[in-house]
Parts: sequence; C-alpha cells; structure tokens
Amino acid sequence: MTDIPWLTLAIALPAVGALALALVPRERPELAKRLAFGVSAGTLLLVATMASGFSPDGPRMQFTESHPWIPRFGVSYSVGVDGVALLLILMAAVLVPLVLLAAWRESDTGPSGGGHGYFALILLLEAMMIGVFAATDVFLFYVFFEAMLIPVYFMIGRYGRGEQRRRAAVKFLLYSLLGGLLMLAAVIGVYVIGGTFRWDELTGGALAGADTAALRWIFLGFFVAFAIKAPMWPLHTWLPDAAGSSRPGTAVLLVGVLDKVGTYGMLRYCLELFPGAAAWFVWPVVVLSLVSILYGAVLAIGQSDMLRLIAYTSVSHFGFITLGIFVMTTQGQSGAALYMINHGFATGALFLLVGFLIARGGSAAIADYGGVQKGAPVLAGTFLLAGLAALSLPGLSPFISELLVFVGTFAFHPVPAVIATVGVVLAALYILWLYQRTMTGPLPDSLARISDLSRREVWAVGPLLALIVLFGVYPQPLLDVINPAVEQTMQQLDPPDPAFLPGDVLTADGQEGGHE
Repeated sequence: MTDIPWLTLAIALPAVGALALALVPRERPELAKRLAFGVSAGTLLLVATMASGFSPDGPRMQFTESHPWIPRFGVSYSVGVDGVALLLILMAAVLVPLVLLAAWRESDTGPSGGGHGYFALILLLEAMMIGVFAATDVFLFYVFFEAMLIPVYFMIGRYGRGEQRRRAAVKFLLYSLLGGLLMLAAVIGVYVIGGTFRWDELTGGALAGADTAALRWIFLGFFVAFAIKAPMWPLHTWLPDAAGSSRPGTAVLLVGVLDKVGTYGMLRYCLELFPGAAAWFVWPVVVLSLVSILYGAVLAIGQSDMLRLIAYTSVSHFGFITLGIFVMTTQGQSGAALYMINHGFATGALFLLVGFLIARGGSAAIADYGGVQKGAPVLAGTFLLAGLAALSLPGLSPFISELLVFVGTFAFHPVPAVIATVGVVLAALYILWLYQRTMTGPLPDSLARISDLSRREVWAVGPLLALIVLFGVYPQPLLDVINPAVEQTMQQLDPPDPAFLPGDVLTADGQEGGHE
C-alpha cells in the first residue's frame, strides 16, 4: 500500500470528475448527478481504503509523496497525513456524497438552476479540501488555501439563495483574500528565514535561532489568516452572510469542512512552526476564544433565520476549538482536534435537515414554521437529535470533545474554563428555542400538507446521525488516531504541557495513559 500515491489519487479523482461533468450535455441532468455522486462515492472508498492502512504507532506523517515543483525556489509537491489530517480528509470525503444526495432535487431549482455547474463545483472543492489538509509544503498549502475560494465564491454567488447572495459572496471573497495576502507575506517570511518551504524541515530546526520579533510577526500573519477562515471574533462577520445566502449543501461544506482549515492551520502551523511566539500570544487568543464562545451564542439566540442561527452557533463552537488549541495542554488539544471532526458531522446534519425543512416550507424564517412534528415526525425527530448533538448532550459525539476542552482549559487556568461554561448554557437556549418554535405547537395552514423525509433524504442524513451516536458512545477509535499527533505537537511547544509529560496521551475516559 505504501507504493500507491493515495493522496494524489484522492485529490485527482474529484478534480477529474468535475472536468468530466462539464462534458455532460445539459439535456441530461440525471447523468450528471449520477456521475458526480459516483465520483464522490469513489473518492470516499479510496480515502477509506487509505485510512485502513494508517498505523497510529507508525511514523507521524504517512502516505508521503514529494516531487520537485519549482526547484529554483525550493517549492515541492509534498503531501502526507498525520492522524488529525487523515480524519479531516475522511470527514470531507463522507460529507460530500451526502451533500450531493441531499441536493439531488434542489440542484435544478433556484435562481440559477443548473445541477451540472453546482455539482462540478462541489467536486472541485472536494479536491481542494483534500489537498489543503494533505499538503506538507507550506507554499503548496497556501496554493490550496487560496484555490478553495474559487468554487465557494460561485457556489454562493451564482447558486446561492436570496437577493443578497452576490453581496455575501463578495464579502466572503474579500475577507478571504485579506487573509490570503497576510498568509502570503508570512509564507515568504518563513522561506527567507528558514530557507525552505518543507514543513518537516521547518519544524526540525530550520527556524531555530531566528529573531524573536520577526517570528512573532510571521506568527500573526498566519494566525489572522486562519482566524478569518475559522472564523473567530471579530473576523467572523462574513460567515452568517455567506451561510444565510447559501444553499444548505454549500453551508455544510463551508462550516463543516472549510472553516476547519483555519483551526487545523493553527494547530499545524501556528503552534509547531512558532512555538515561542504561540506561547507569547496565549492569553490574547484565549480571551478572543472566550469572546467568540459567548458572542456567537448570544447572537444565535436572537436570530430569526435558521441558517444564520446555525452559522452563529458555529462561531461559538469554533471558540471552543481555538480555546482547546491555545491552552496548550494534552487534553485541550485532543479535545480540539476531536471537536473538529464531531462538529463537522453534527453541524452538517443540522444544516441538511434545515435544508429539507426549507424545501418544504419555502422559507428559512423561523416564524414561518411550527408544529412540524405533527405532520413530519421523522423530520422532527432527526432534527431534535442533530440539535442535541449541537448543544453537546452527553452520549452524543460533541460532548466528549467539549469535555476534553474544558478539562484541558481548567488545567491551564480555572477562570477561562468557568467563563466558557456559560456558552454551554446559552447553547441549550438557542437549540431548544429553535426546536420549540419550529417543531412544536399548532401546525400552520401553509404546512398542512407537509411531507415527511423521503428515503433519499433519510439516506443523506442517516449516516451522519449514526456517526454522532457511535462516536458519542465510543470515541476511542478517533482518539487513538489523534493522540500520537497531539503528542508530537506537545513536544514542539514552549512551555510544555503543565499537566503531562510529552509521552503521555489521553484515553476516551479522560485518564492519562502511556504511549509507546
């Protein structure tokens, strides 16, 4: 298996599929949909086969490839994955075919119509998402980081919903370009100081002895770019507009996968390339994370649009992830990495179910619904399960992630941990309020003939709900893959974990355990 270029194939397959969709005649939309779904299912099978060969006890970076790209400037096509990157790629590969299945009927409707173009953009975006998580050359990472903007811009601006979709797409683009510009300056700075773009060489000592002030400025360039992508307060304002103007499938990929590039970048690049600078900025980032948790939750409570409400909940959730990353404890970072995966599944399910509801009611306004559980009990039941996962109910997968973040934060300092718990209380308010307003009470006349979930819709959201329950009851398989990568990150940090030695890892029950 080691001789097979798994990651290159995983990037190439959806990219070639997107090109193939452009060749399908517009008069054959069903063929285009079947081709897109087949390509995404093939990508999932390919990634799952690759994942089965990953050894948590093996080298940190596995399935590595490296080929010269621009030798004069030291740029190479270098890819590889550790446990965190592998799970994020696997999450993206799971979500894409489910999004395509959920959008099967929707793709031919809307202001722009055209299932061909929308499905092709989803496949192109999948290739970019796999590439950005797999890149081990900083310049290659930057290329994928910027290239993702192109399909997302058109997915919002052309295939979105509402009159403000073009404005939302431009706002997304401008924010992202600002972050990309700062990252480009930081990438150039890294090369000037370290003389290489290779991640392994940079973490292996290429930046040792560099000027402390210069490293802090470069750290800020990366951090702001990732904070925009995450998104993190006060750089978050593009997300509610983008999610509110997107099709639900676009929102799933935008919030479920793309935003994880920001938190993944903080974990992989900000901490490991600049451990000293990261330690110097710990408290400012912790404060910003706490503001994101509370601010996102409070604004979610006041929303009247379901898609915007979920977007604001994600601002709050990403605050927990960045908090777990920057408290620099083993538990916090394990929880943050696990949170990225579980948030993708839980929020993805919630966005898909809201999309099914909008398809029936024709509106995203909460006030236009009520009593849905009377006419569509399966829709209401699955909506409740996804909502309870979003508020981290014990027994569902986000709970253990949030618990580990709290434990790690408390080991860092009790005060931030206590403040963050307010976000949990607010989460219960906005989720239960949303369910009460839309699913209970009298059924309005406009929804008198509302239909329940179809078989296709059950197949689209069912796997996500199953994963939420499975990893809520038994998260150890994910932690077994995450922990070795966290251990390696902890060895790079300055100062080290105050609670555990670098060789200690975390088990699913929160206990310390040795890692050989």
